[in-house]
Amino acid sequence: MSVTYDGMKFGSAAPARVADTRRSHVRPGFKRLAQIYLWIVIASGCVVYVEPAPYDALLLGAVILLPVAGLVTLPRTLAAYLILLCGIAAGGYVATTQAGIFDVPAKHVTITLYLALTSVVLAGFVANNPVPHVRLIMSAYVAAALVASIAALIGYFNIVPSLHDILTEFGRARGTFKDPNVLGAFLVPAVLYVLNDVLTARPVRALFWTPLLAVLVLATLLSFSRGAWINLLVGLIVYGFFAFSLSRSNRQRIKLLFCAVLAGIVAVGALVAVQTIPQVSERLSERASFEQSYDVGPEGRFGGQKKAAVLVAEHPLGIGALEFSRLYHPEDVHQVYLNMYLNTGWFGGTLYVLLVLATIVLGLKFVVRERDVRGYGAILVAAFLGMSVEGMVVDTDHWRHFYLIMAMIWGMVAARRPGPEA
Repeated sequence: MSVTYDGMKFGSAAPARVADTRRSHVRPGFKRLAQIYLWIVIASGCVVYVEPAPYDALLLGAVILLPVAGLVTLPRTLAAYLILLCGIAAGGYVATTQAGIFDVPAKHVTITLYLALTSVVLAGFVANNPVPHVRLIMSAYVAAALVASIAALIGYFNIVPSLHDILTEFGRARGTFKDPNVLGAFLVPAVLYVLNDVLTARPVRALFWTPLLAVLVLATLLSFSRGAWINLLVGLIVYGFFAFSLSRSNRQRIKLLFCAVLAGIVAVGALVAVQTIPQVSERLSERASFEQSYDVGPEGRFGGQKKAAVLVAEHPLGIGALEFSRLYHPEDVHQVYLNMYLNTGWFGGTLYVLLVLATIVLGLKFVVRERDVRGYGAILVAAFLGMSVEGMVVDTDHWRHFYLIMAMIWGMVAARRPGPEA
């Protein structure tokens, strides 16, 4: 027997009742405060000017508060998630012994471990009550994305001249992030979430969300991040496939096709419109090429990736985090899979690849089994696939939203699989 919520089934009834009994001593008001605190933590993820960001410090409080409030459940599936993440960190500490210096790579791996452990707690939070908890996290995420997007547009169009240099970089919108590339990637899950609301909500609600969707998409475009554009394209294709193939009626499919055609017309019109702005047109033409001056040549991005591949083959234990840019090449690898093999050795790198593949496979099975695009599985898996592909051209191993999206996928999957609580 399973528990149904919002048209979706999660876990088995017996473990849920046991969990409720164990948490009965926790006052509802305290739980509510913990949830509000987590919402604030996720929303603070829009401000990433310095490291560590406010999100990092606040998240530590959430990791302590959520279990105390009885809002974390750890089924057996999350044990596998924890083992994979800890194995990656262990490989990183071993690789640190091969580095020429100790403090920088050790700090990098420790940050990886911190992100990993907090991700497990967030996955347990989602497993505790999947639909409401994913909705809570994503509502805060969208709020953060809107703040970052509005700031990016204010800076790019020089609405507040004194903030232009703070909110842009090299003619690209970065908003409240220190890097336009991370801003663009951060916005993609929010775009997919809001798009899902536009397509599935009632007309009045859809009309409310449509302008917000336009702001998010425009900010993503003006980040001029080629990786983010690829990320968004992959996410939209995957989400569109889920939405069409898993629709329960031809009427829903016709509605989706109509919306897709309408969105395509609007997107083309918007692109033509922004092309009339000289600074946008020039930058778009420049960034549309996938062979920038810093990409080609032995000292360019692709040349660096060739060096990295050779080093991976020669160093089974890895060379230590950030050693590649210190000793072998002017910049980082800009390819997360090669980078993880360098940072964590063959052991940690292989575990990282397995983690990504396991997340994708489990997520796909979950979405197909649910057969309901109104659920959040389709959004999260589409977003994760986009990030996984973007990882081929950028280092994503310390992206906070990468661990957050991955945690939600594992949490939803774990809630569907009966098992003893930890």
